[in-house]
Amino acid sequence: MPKAIPFWGIFLLIKLSWRVIYIEESDYLSLYLDNIKIKKGLDETTIPLSDINSIIIDNYTTTLSVSLINKCMDYKVNIVTCDNYHLPNSIILPYSGNYQSAFQLRKQINWDKQVLEIMWQYLIKAKINNQIMILKHLKKNSEVINKLTLFLEEVELNDKTNREGLSAKMYFRELYGKDFKRHAEDTVNAALNYGYSILRSQISRALVARGLNPHLGIFHRGASNAFNLADDFIEVYRPIVDCYVYQNITNESAFIRENRLDLIKLTTKKIKFDGQKQTITNTINLMIDAFLNTIETGEIEKLMFPEPIIYDL
Repeated sequence: MPKAIPFWGIFLLIKLSWRVIYIEESDYLSLYLDNIKIKKGLDETTIPLSDINSIIIDNYTTTLSVSLINKCMDYKVNIVTCDNYHLPNSIILPYSGNYQSAFQLRKQINWDKQVLEIMWQYLIKAKINNQIMILKHLKKNSEVINKLTLFLEEVELNDKTNREGLSAKMYFRELYGKDFKRHAEDTVNAALNYGYSILRSQISRALVARGLNPHLGIFHRGASNAFNLADDFIEVYRPIVDCYVYQNITNESAFIRENRLDLIKLTTKKIKFDGQKQTITNTINLMIDAFLNTIETGEIEKLMFPEPIIYDL
């Protein structure tokens, strides 16, 4: 089972051999051989980079060495830094995450636009389906569930009629109340933003490892957004965070440290993918591989997406 092991403000979120390191208190992070050395005062510890999936730094006074950053890139370890409000605000990823990056980039630029439009249609259908599953899981209003089911059936190529937006509006109000507004400055939105950011970093890591450029999205095309492609794929994972926030944050006045740790640990939990229970991190890799296969072959029926229900809370 995943667990958090404290060491003067360091939490190692462990699942099998992969670790997500959450650092809350540390003076220096540096490289020692092929290990991260974490130092606080006179105390220090080292952890092999080969065992690490991600490093989340939630302490803006920590000094991070360039040699450590470079070695993390070699090991495909993504680094997430948080701002004064404990929200992730940057992701450090390898500039070239795969030996075929240049070749993959040329292919990515020339992806078939019609296939991408179909892909976005399927992604949105999967997202709405996952929203429906969460509402059923939480025993929410059947009328809202029926309406989202209708929207699901109406999703067109490239979601031209914006069924995604209509579904999201009804879905969020059913979860968090009729007065809820996405992107407002409140505890629920802070928790949603945090959870989404952690998933975004994991998806970005998986994309870069396959030589893909996160700037070039399927649907998202923001000129200043370095993670358009990650923002496409995250859509089907958002309901996982939504459910946690509903069950743990809705009635809270503050987004506390324990909540942040739990949202980080979500990536080590198991959900269903293609009928089998897999960690969320594994499903990200499997989904992207299925996407790449579809891009190569045009076999849309082989697309696969995760289900949102957590099985090992």
